[in-house]
Amino acid sequence: MRYFVTAIGTDSGKTITSAILVEALKADYWKPVQSGYPRDSETVADLVSFPVKIFPSSYEFAKPASPHDSAKAENKIIELAKITLPQTDNHLIIEGAGGILVPLNDQDFVIDIAQKFDLEIILVVNLYLGCINHTLLSVRELQRRNLKVKGIVFNGVSNPESERIILHHSGYQELLHIEKEALITPLIVQKYAEKIKNIL
Repeated sequence: MRYFVTAIGTDSGKTITSAILVEALKADYWKPVQSGYPRDSETVADLVSFPVKIFPSSYEFAKPASPHDSAKAENKIIELAKITLPQTDNHLIIEGAGGILVPLNDQDFVIDIAQKFDLEIILVVNLYLGCINHTLLSVRELQRRNLKVKGIVFNGVSNPESERIILHHSGYQELLHIEKEALITPLIVQKYAEKIKNIL
C-alpha cells in the first residue's frame, strides 16, 4: 500500500499521522519536500518502535515556509518532474507539505505529487473553529481531481457535530481520531497504530 498523507493546512498533524501509519504497517517513509528544522523524517524516526527505512527527500530547504518560498530563498526551483517515487517492496507512507494547494512552484501544488504517482489520499483534519469550511474546500479539490481517498483522520479535541457534517458532506470514512495528547511519545503512536491497522 502507498498512502499520501495530506491535510487541510499546516500544523494539522500530518507527521504524527504518518508516524502512526508507519507503525501500523511497518512501512517505509518518504517526505518528497522538506522545509525547516527539525526535519519531519527525524520526528517519524523518533516516534516509531522499529528502524524505519526513510528515503531521502527530493528537495530539502532551510527556511520554514511554503516549499516554493523556501526554494526561492536558496535560488532554486522545485521541478515536479525531478520528484521520483522511491522503489520499495514494502508499504510506503508519503507525507506532503502543508495543505493540498500549497505551491511547489508557480505551476504545481503539493497535491500534484499524489496525482502524479496515483497515490491514495489520507486527509488529516485538525478540529478548530473554521475547519469545516477548510475541510470541505479541500474535499472539493480532491474530488475535482478524481483522486482516491482512503479516509479522514481527525486530530484534536472532539467536536462531534463538526466531525459528523464533514463526513456527511465528504462521503469519506473516518479512519482514526487522535485526541489532544499532552505529549506524543512512541507509546502513544503505538496506541493509535493498534486502532487503525485493521482499517488500512
